[in-house]
Amino acid sequence: MSRDELMMKPALESPPLPSSTPPPPPPPPTTGEKKLENGNSSTTSENDDGLEEVDLGVERGVGQEKWKRLLLWQPPRTRWDERNPPRFTVWINLLFGFAACFTVSNLYYNQAILNRIAESFSVSFERASVVATLMQAGYASGLLLICPLGDVFPRRPFILCLVLLTALLWIILCTTQSFTVFIVVSYICGATTVTPQLMLPLVGDLAPKERRASCLAVVVSGLGLGVLVARILGGVMANYTEWRGIYWFGLGVQFVVWMGLYFWMPDYPSKNPTALKGVTGYGKLLWGIVVLMVTEPLLCQASIVAFCLSAVFTSYWTTLSFLLSRPPYEYSSMVIGLFGLIGVVVILLAPVYSRFVIDKVMPLVSALMGLGLELAGVIVGTFTGGFTVAGPVIQAITIDLGSQFTQIGNRAAIYSLRPDAQNRVNTAYMVAAFSGQLTGTAVGNRLFAQGGWTWSGSCSIGLLVFAILVCLARGPKETGWVGWSGGWMIGRDDLPAKNSKNPPDEEAVLDKEDSDGRKGRQQM
Repeated sequence: MSRDELMMKPALESPPLPSSTPPPPPPPPTTGEKKLENGNSSTTSENDDGLEEVDLGVERGVGQEKWKRLLLWQPPRTRWDERNPPRFTVWINLLFGFAACFTVSNLYYNQAILNRIAESFSVSFERASVVATLMQAGYASGLLLICPLGDVFPRRPFILCLVLLTALLWIILCTTQSFTVFIVVSYICGATTVTPQLMLPLVGDLAPKERRASCLAVVVSGLGLGVLVARILGGVMANYTEWRGIYWFGLGVQFVVWMGLYFWMPDYPSKNPTALKGVTGYGKLLWGIVVLMVTEPLLCQASIVAFCLSAVFTSYWTTLSFLLSRPPYEYSSMVIGLFGLIGVVVILLAPVYSRFVIDKVMPLVSALMGLGLELAGVIVGTFTGGFTVAGPVIQAITIDLGSQFTQIGNRAAIYSLRPDAQNRVNTAYMVAAFSGQLTGTAVGNRLFAQGGWTWSGSCSIGLLVFAILVCLARGPKETGWVGWSGGWMIGRDDLPAKNSKNPPDEEAVLDKEDSDGRKGRQQM
């Protein structure tokens, strides 16, 4: 190759020569310019001093993730592990009972102090009674609109959020000077105070089958005590302090409940996480309650019985004050109020007789035992209450005891119906019971006004006889609407055998429950 050809080759083919001058600096970044480094984004901006301020997106994301982990953190003992699920201990059962007691108390604190509320807000007593009415109406709304969501959301965070929301709203009830604000917030608090009705199906999931009735009895007893405790504490504290004292007490105990549940309530996965899809999904969720009532004979049967029992219960307690305040008794309001203490022993003993009786027999047998006992007591009380106080006392004891036997047995039965829809099952059952309460109050008062104690008691006798006939229409093994296929059986045949060397395969049981859940979701 000649020298001229060498001189004509492009300069790029020759090695670059070092430059003695530094390269020009890059142009300053504009505001909001994005830089990508190691796959992470950042935002740069220039402040008044000409210095760059860098807001790293990754740091923001890490911060948000830390907050998320902090809010969703839960103690290791409560975390769900399918291979080793949390044990439902006696302590956790008592915690649920305590939480149910002082959560449902929110609905009844006001009933003993309505006169003081009326004086404080300068309204009539009739106007103040709206507080109790709206609280109960809110509770009914929560049963229908909030409880079904327990089949969609994991119940631990759902329950904790509702308890915390109620506690925060309760602060307004403790401080507001506006009666309008007071009654509106009372309605909302009534709606969010449905957490015990979310705990009961959770107990049905967590408790061993052979102890399910007695575990449910602890929580049901807590509900009963809550009604009694709220009325007594409300009256006593309002007598010695300003009426808001009981509301401040309610606020404090709700935070105690929240702390206890936060540290010990076991987690449990959602039964139906994909059921809620917008407004349409929510509508289908609520419609599913109606579908359950017309497709599950056992649920329909238990709901009718719950309606009758609740009507008898409220009819008795609303007309009792009229009976005892008239001749021949003419008792004071204090003495009449003490009649509510009659049921304390029955309530406290519920876990005991549930463990040794209700857990051992078929739910239908338990219901018939309770209804028969209650019917006998109502007959005695109805036809002797006009001349001896022993009649109403016997009636109070048998109503409480019979209701416990029947309600606990029915709950234990219906919670095994549809594993994927337990909260909707519970909602259907509770709506029937709540409707019975309203009916018993209205009909009982009307009949007492027309014919006295005997008329209202006779209506209760008729309701209990009807409930017994409903129970006898379906045998304990019947799967249809009417009949006795499978025969009559008193003792349960699904309990694990004692001293069995070959216990049932837990994996097979879980597989069967999963299969039942999938079958139920397909039906919905």
